Amino acid sequence: MAAADWSLPAAGAYEIDQAASTVRFAARAMFGLLPVRGTFAIGHGRITVADPAEESSVQVVVETGSFESGNRQRDDHVKSADYLDVTRHPEISFRSHVLERSASEAALHGELTVCGVTQPVVVAIGRVSHEGNRVTATGTTTIDRYAFGITKGKGMTGRHLKIALDVVAHC
Repeated sequence: MAAADWSLPAAGAYEIDQAASTVRFAARAMFGLLPVRGTFAIGHGRITVADPAEESSVQVVVETGSFESGNRQRDDHVKSADYLDVTRHPEISFRSHVLERSASEAALHGELTVCGVTQPVVVAIGRVSHEGNRVTATGTTTIDRYAFGITKGKGMTGRHLKIALDVVAHC
């Protein structure tokens, strides 16, 4: 769907529905040979739709302890101090600064904080729709874990994570 074709909801604050929203990731392990996929849970978040739409914003918190890849041993290791250090850093947060839209695409520019390190990130918006007081949106981005100081397992653990978001929010 082209950005110009979006049917944006009315201006206002929309709380992200944790149960209906998902954060999926995909990476490569073992020198890029094995795919690793999984999910994180959203702790809480808000989409603020503004008029004009370019001033809209998103704030979301992801629970690091919710990391799940389907392999308990790997999950426990990723949650350890070697990677996410969930004891010291129980949350990953994203806060957008600006929404850029053109006739064919849209992107949220913001900051992602992982393990106490904040870096700029751009989330490509795939789709936004609404019905009544419900908003749904999709987005994608790629994260370089080294940029956040998570460098354990070089070669064995993928450096880049592809993130896919499916978000549902209600006002």
